[in-house]
Amino acid sequence: MTVPKYDDLFNPTLEALHKLGGSASIQELEDEVSKILNLSEEDLSVMASDQNQTKFSLRLAWARSYLKRFGAIENTDRGIWTLTKKGRELKAVDKSEVKREAKLESRRISGGRKQEEEEAEVSSERTWKEESLEILQEMKPEAFERLCQRILREAGFVHVEVTGRSGDGGIDGHGVVKIGGLLSFHVYFQAKRYKESVSASVIRDFRGAMMGRADKGLIMTTGVFTRDAIKEAQRDGATPIDLMDGNELTEKLKELNLGINVRQKMVEEVSIEKEWFENI
Repeated sequence: MTVPKYDDLFNPTLEALHKLGGSASIQELEDEVSKILNLSEEDLSVMASDQNQTKFSLRLAWARSYLKRFGAIENTDRGIWTLTKKGRELKAVDKSEVKREAKLESRRISGGRKQEEEEAEVSSERTWKEESLEILQEMKPEAFERLCQRILREAGFVHVEVTGRSGDGGIDGHGVVKIGGLLSFHVYFQAKRYKESVSASVIRDFRGAMMGRADKGLIMTTGVFTRDAIKEAQRDGATPIDLMDGNELTEKLKELNLGINVRQKMVEEVSIEKEWFENI
């Protein structure tokens, strides 16, 4: 099966939200829609052209956008998508009607400027993320490891060290995170400058290397994780491993104001400091 077009994802998205109790995170939606459509790991791993995300993720994002303008779903600033009153009453939609109503809604609001602003915002977000990911993917391995070390320190980790020893199962460093000043967890991390997807075998190898040496693991990548990799990281009975993909990595850099600056005007303005990354 090939990756469905965005308008073929309208009804699976609605069905997934109904099954998930009316609300879901983007990851939960992606997992549930992929189950509904019985998509293979190969389908879910196909990358979109010139994008650091899969075709499935990108098309599902556009499906959500159309359903939102149609009035069937809405989202919060925390990235949670929910069914509206209209959406709760719908079990299925006609995709032609959704596209028609979405366009009419855009025209009704500010003469169509709303749609242009939304699309410009999505395009702008992809652009700054693409630019920052290109910089990250071109960094030297040791520089990227130091960047990950800096992120962990800024996020509250202590005793963060980069080891990067060859033959150590991909372990690049370790640190300690304290909870409430009472509990501490030893975390081993791996930094992967990937343009492609990270497979489940990478997760298994990393877990095997850190077994008995840490409480948790963390893999930070400029790429994406396959569905099997995400499942393996969350497998019951195994040492837990948290995952941070390219999208989350750039968002974290932006949040911590590390090389990615945000200037608030009428709209958010994001700029990339290439020299900051070069000096890592």
